[in-house]
Amino acid sequence: MVDPPRARKLSKRISQIVAHALEHEVKDPRLAFVTITDTRVTGDLQEATVYYTVLGETIDAEPDLQAAAAALNSATGVLRSLVGAGTGVRRTPSLTFVADIVPDEARRMEELLARTRESDAEVARLAAGAQPAGDADPYRAPREQDEEE
Repeated sequence: MVDPPRARKLSKRISQIVAHALEHEVKDPRLAFVTITDTRVTGDLQEATVYYTVLGETIDAEPDLQAAAAALNSATGVLRSLVGAGTGVRRTPSLTFVADIVPDEARRMEELLARTRESDAEVARLAAGAQPAGDADPYRAPREQDEEE
C-alpha cells in the first residue's frame, strides 16, 4: 500500500543523509562540488532517485559531470549503507543518481526570455513612429443606410 507522506519524509531524510555523507564522510575529491537537489522515492520505498548538480571550481569553469557521475556510482554502496543506518527502514532503497537538468533549463529559459524582451522592444520601437496603412480607424465611420431598409 502506497503511503505518500511516508515516501516524502523518507526522500527528504535520504537527501539529508547523502548530502551530509558527501560533505563529511566520502573522501573523493571529484565530489567536492556536488550538491544534492532532490530525492524521489517510489511508492513501495524500494528505489530512490537522487538528483544532483555539479558546480565548477570557479564561476567560469565548466563542471566535470562525468567525473562526478563516476564518483557517485563508485560511492553508491557506501551511501546506501549510510542511508540504511540513518533511516531505520526494513529495506534500504537502492540509490540511483541522476544529474539534475533544472538549472540548465532555467538558464536556457532566461536566455529565451531575454531574447523575447529584446524582440518586443524592437517591435515597440518600430511601432512608435508608424502610421496606419489606411484610415486611422476604418471601423468607426457611420454606415450609410440603404434606401430599401
